[in-house]
Amino acid sequence: MTRLLNVLVRDEAGFIVSAELVLVASIAVLGLVVGLSEVSLNVNNELEDVGSAFASIDQGYCVEGLSGHKGKSKGSHFQDCQDFCAGQYDVQ
Repeated sequence: MTRLLNVLVRDEAGFIVSAELVLVASIAVLGLVVGLSEVSLNVNNELEDVGSAFASIDQGYCVEGLSGHKGKSKGSHFQDCQDFCAGQYDVQ
């Protein structure tokens, strides 16, 4: 048993392969971090565009009055005010 243990301790055949795997894995992780950072930035930019699009929707309406032979309606009007932070580039 001790002879087998000594043989295993002195065996260095897999050292080069494991060192190469660590190097390749480190490079892959660095690439993934940079790639996911860019994905995150672009997703945030697109969500900002969607938010600006929702903020620019006009919610005001106007219904003209109607008059007929025996009836009359004055109509209705609503004007939407601009939000406090409503701008094209309001999210920072």
